[in-house]
Amino acid sequence: MKLLLLISFTLLCCFVTNAHGRRHGSSSTSFNVLNYGARANGFTDDSKAFLNAWKAACAASGVVRLHIPRGTYFVGQVRFAGPCRNVRSLTVHMKGYLKASTDLSKYVRDHWFEFAYVDRLTLTGGGTFDGQGAASWPFNKCPKNKNCEVLPTSIKFVSTTNTVVKGITSLNSKFFHMAMVGCNNVRASNIRITAPSNSPNTDGIHIDSSSGVTIYSSTIGTGDDCISIGQGNSQVLISGIKCGPGHGISVGSLGRYPGEGDVRGLIVRNCILSGTTNGLRIKTWQNSPARSAARNMSFANIIMKSVANPIIIDQMYCPYISCSSKVPSRVMISDIFFRNIRGTSTTPVAVTLRCSRGMPCQNVNLHDVRLRHVGHQTATAFCSNVNARYSGMQIPPPCK
Repeated sequence: MKLLLLISFTLLCCFVTNAHGRRHGSSSTSFNVLNYGARANGFTDDSKAFLNAWKAACAASGVVRLHIPRGTYFVGQVRFAGPCRNVRSLTVHMKGYLKASTDLSKYVRDHWFEFAYVDRLTLTGGGTFDGQGAASWPFNKCPKNKNCEVLPTSIKFVSTTNTVVKGITSLNSKFFHMAMVGCNNVRASNIRITAPSNSPNTDGIHIDSSSGVTIYSSTIGTGDDCISIGQGNSQVLISGIKCGPGHGISVGSLGRYPGEGDVRGLIVRNCILSGTTNGLRIKTWQNSPARSAARNMSFANIIMKSVANPIIIDQMYCPYISCSSKVPSRVMISDIFFRNIRGTSTTPVAVTLRCSRGMPCQNVNLHDVRLRHVGHQTATAFCSNVNARYSGMQIPPPCK
């Protein structure tokens, strides 16, 4: 009888685990890229193994985990797409060090890794996405040419819902480190983003056409905006960010293209910006082709450490040498609140409110602003076409 029980138990164990590392009969189903042919030696292309592991995980059911164990993986362009119809939740547990191809001809789309049309996705594990961008930065013409060819974003989320990103590192992206496009309900935390201060267009996290996005407790140092909030976003919370080097935390640029959505319901709080070229910035293009709005935004409890332009609204934005028109921006900025903003400015003009003469800014509020020049000059403010209100301490003094 005991022998029969032992045989039965052995057969059951064989059934539970198959050759691809998938466990049946349990509450969790696991897939490992190593079981799909990944070599993890740093030079063999593991893209196919990653895609096959994702395909199997997305076709599974219940609670699913995709494992990328420790090791160095050389990976080309990868798209992890759903919908994964029978999956309750899918966790990509990435402990490995992923290196991107430096051959730009291998990228037929504008991403390195893309997660698309997935519900209840979690990306975590402490791993690193190394975009190896230094080899590509000389080919980036976007800072000077508005019709440039965009380089790949390292990690892109497209139309995902209920997404969690935590505990990962992005290093030296070719273009944006991370982008969220058309996403709903995203929580990102403990993210580490690093690139040199002179790396072009390497925005840390870019948000576009998304709602319910929360980014907190993260460190971002890069060559462009630490976080950029593009068009069509609502209910975005940014908290506990250490930013620098970089171009600060920016709304925009807005108003460049027709049909852009409004930006509303932004909260930025409890952040530290160090050595950045801008602090808190709202920027809109002059000569906007259509009307849109940026409204109901709050920036509170922000520390500036040697920041060039700590508070700046710029509705004459044009990064190119020559702009075709000086027509005023058609983006309506209203209901903006700056509260308890303190620290130092490396330029004498610590507060700039340069609004559109065609659509002046409405209800811009500054409360307890204390920004001193790092040198011996007195900090000043510049304002145009703005309805501003002041309360509490004001350093620099309000515009006359």
